[in-house]
Amino acid sequence: MLKNQNKSTKLQKTVALVFSCFLVTTSIAAPVKKPIREPEAATGFANNKAVVGSKFMVSAANPYASKAGYNILKKGGSAIDAAIAVEMVLNLVEPQSSGIGGGSFILHWDQKNKHLTTFDGRETAPAQADERLFLQKNGQPVRWIDAVVGGRSVGVPGLLAALKLAHEKYGKLPWQSLFEEAITLAEQGFVVSPRLEKLVALQINPGVTKLTNIKHYFYPNNRPIKAGDVLKNPKLAKVLRSIAQEGIKPFYQGWIAKRIVNAVQKAEIAPGLLSLNDLKNYRAIERKPVCAPYRQYSLCGMAPPSSGGVAVIQILKQLERFNLANIEPNSLSAVHLFTQSSRLAFADRNRYLADADFVEVPVQDLINETYLAQRSQLINQHMDMGKAIAGTPLHYISRADDQAIEMPSTSHVSIIDAQGNAISMTSSIEMGFGSAVMVEGFILNNQLTDFSLVPEVNGKLVANRLEPNKRPRSSMAPTIVFNQDGSLKLVVGSPGGSRIINYVAQTIIGVLDWQLDPQAAINLAHVTNRNKVTTLEKGRDITYLQSELVKKGHNVVVAPLNSGIHAIEINAKGKLIGGADPRREGKVLAN
Repeated sequence: MLKNQNKSTKLQKTVALVFSCFLVTTSIAAPVKKPIREPEAATGFANNKAVVGSKFMVSAANPYASKAGYNILKKGGSAIDAAIAVEMVLNLVEPQSSGIGGGSFILHWDQKNKHLTTFDGRETAPAQADERLFLQKNGQPVRWIDAVVGGRSVGVPGLLAALKLAHEKYGKLPWQSLFEEAITLAEQGFVVSPRLEKLVALQINPGVTKLTNIKHYFYPNNRPIKAGDVLKNPKLAKVLRSIAQEGIKPFYQGWIAKRIVNAVQKAEIAPGLLSLNDLKNYRAIERKPVCAPYRQYSLCGMAPPSSGGVAVIQILKQLERFNLANIEPNSLSAVHLFTQSSRLAFADRNRYLADADFVEVPVQDLINETYLAQRSQLINQHMDMGKAIAGTPLHYISRADDQAIEMPSTSHVSIIDAQGNAISMTSSIEMGFGSAVMVEGFILNNQLTDFSLVPEVNGKLVANRLEPNKRPRSSMAPTIVFNQDGSLKLVVGSPGGSRIINYVAQTIIGVLDWQLDPQAAINLAHVTNRNKVTTLEKGRDITYLQSELVKKGHNVVVAPLNSGIHAIEINAKGKLIGGADPRREGKVLAN
């Protein structure tokens, strides 16, 4: 089994590198305390400056989507109204990353009532699926590529249910009006971006050229779409119009549901188990956020089935005893400490975090001050600790480490409306182009591969094993930070597979500890460590640290790190300061 797993790991690494190889190598904006390093002059990142607003702001992954959200906010819409408009347009113009065929986690801040809540729109496993779904007859997991492509990997989509639930509580404009821009674009066409052209051309998901519907859409007349092409999607327009007029019922119980189930059960590759009852019985869940103090701030994120909220808190809390404000951004010391804390967090994540509705997850014990102070003591300031071992929180549960596939797709949007309400929403269809099963103009997710492919290791159960109706663990980490007086400070999140956790944590440190504005924090060259290797962002000035990190015992890899961070800060004067990740096509619009 181990041999097969190693092959799977190699495949994952290969595809992850291919997926992000289109990264444009550019430069960072000068931070408050400029580290001593080789300059990245005239290479681009320094030209990306923060956007300032005074009334409302939206930061999203595509200019079309940002404009849709801006137009809703300008009409007096709420943050959730704008988020719905943004996501429907993203479904069209950035179809490889998110959409109604996938799921979402939403943090919502109600400024008037000073109330933070979250909406869990994570996919669920079909009722007929179990832990053997991805196992061969000999008990070994199927090949990675055989798991992700086709109907077998499709979970029950939850995005629309979560958006509808949030809109019922916090929406201001009529539901139907929020779909108008996406429908118009789908009917009249949108201009294909260079990024979408590149991702199609790279064939990062082999299903795109193997499954009929998706191939016809992205390869019309057997020619891959090109940047500048005007691409229409009348089928999606029809779907969105139906949802706009009738609510989500057609999607979960009507004609769209029937088309989804038929596409999954009769998929050309690996037919799946999704049923009409699975869609009918799906419910989005409003959950309490997971929060913890960090210095004079309060960090809040998603509770399980997300691992992002807990892991981001753990990384920062384990670094709290170090005076990061006096350490140069992205210096050798900063990078070393960050990677060590990340090792510890990922060790706990891979053992304990899963859907808390199905297995006991010791969330409060994992973010407990005493526990994290003890874990922090394992950080050696001079040497890499090697592979970290999961801790033993108070309510310790004997578990095996997770072995899930997690790919670097997804999309994030940050919004603050004119009333001060805020949305931090991360949505995903998992791998780029999801399962490659396309139905009525939208792509279905392959989120079931976020479960561990094997249910147990050495006789111990994996918390994140596949079970009927269970939600797979996610790395999505939409986060909202508050000041000591409870006022809103920062709205942030990112795509990027399991590296999301590192991207979000590094950006928060940039804003809170290094006093960078959100754009400058986003521009920082990335470093990640998921309790394996230390990865430095290719083509960036951070790579000069490689030899020094090796001396500290790190196994260092230089690779593209394609985040998609979108953040909004409220500064001391009440101004909105926004940033969008130049590694993708993000744009901030404000008033």
